[in-house]
Amino acid sequence: MYLAEKFHSPDHWYPADLQKRALVNEYLSWQHSAIRMHAAKIIWLKLLIPKAMEVEVPKDKMDSAIENLNGTLKQFEEKFLQDRPFIVGDQISLADLVAVVEIIQPLGAGLDVFENRPKLRAWKDRVREAVGSELFDEAHQNILSCQEIVETMDRNKFEAYKPQIVKYFLS
Repeated sequence: MYLAEKFHSPDHWYPADLQKRALVNEYLSWQHSAIRMHAAKIIWLKLLIPKAMEVEVPKDKMDSAIENLNGTLKQFEEKFLQDRPFIVGDQISLADLVAVVEIIQPLGAGLDVFENRPKLRAWKDRVREAVGSELFDEAHQNILSCQEIVETMDRNKFEAYKPQIVKYFLS
């Protein structure tokens, strides 16, 4: 928001119109305790804990995390997308950029959140097109390559944090 205002970015990113700006702010206030929390948890439970820490994740923990993410994605579609092309309306905004970065994360762990969600997939495709496919793909390259990156990680670096992480995610 600061950068959008400081550098006078095009209005659609952080609209001057108060109602549109309120939609951006509403999404940004909601996402960190909803989509971010649930999408990041999938990365930990499906990839980092079992692969990097070599700790088995109980099926019920994984199922619960996926169920929570699915509920959050449903809320996102119904509350924030509704029948609009983008969160604020006909043009991409800062809210869409933040949303796509969070929502795409589970793909890096092998969970396709866009499968069986045509509205969500179409929105992601519109965001990709609005940003430019080359830039979009470059920005998401690391998260989408997460499985390969984890294979090359030094697992010893996780040892000091392993008890806290396991307690946080698996207790």
